[in-house]
Amino acid sequence: FLFNHAEELDFVGPFEVFTMVNEVARFQKREEPNTVVLISESGADIRGAKGMRVGVDCAMADAPPLDVICIPGGNGTRPLIRNRAVLDWVAAAAAPCAWVTSVCTGAFVLAAAGPAKGRRVTTHWAAVEELRGLDLGCTVTPGERYVRDATLVTPAGVAAATSTALWLTGQLYGAELARQSRQVT
Repeated sequence: FLFNHAEELDFVGPFEVFTMVNEVARFQKREEPNTVVLISESGADIRGAKGMRVGVDCAMADAPPLDVICIPGGNGTRPLIRNRAVLDWVAAAAAPCAWVTSVCTGAFVLAAAGPAKGRRVTTHWAAVEELRGLDLGCTVTPGERYVRDATLVTPAGVAAATSTALWLTGQLYGAELARQSRQVT
């Protein structure tokens, strides 16, 4: 899920991993396991935190059912935690997912929407106290590269997001495909 002022590497790193998994599978003459969809609230393109313009595939209302959802971080998360339409969509889209993920301050959105309520999460070190102060019903665990609580995974920042996407690939498709994908990303 993308939004204005999302931190570019928070979504480009995982995007690269999941699309590279498809390339590795294609090279091996196997079926591509992932359909990667970029979604925004209205379907409009977004502008990232550093100014990158990104085209999206669809609006929330037109999004297909998801197996994995990822909410990136960035300053754009702050308005989202007060956007009832986005929070309701995130809650509904995440409910049937095999894995629910965020990056950095994307954990704010997962907590406000509900999937992280009552769960352990992490976020960027500079946002730990801000997330705690919002009192969104999650337990903030600072100093961790990523935190896994059942099927919720929250990496602390951009480098951890790419590593977590590779780990998640291993969970979904096996360690060997994750290793092969890592060698080319």
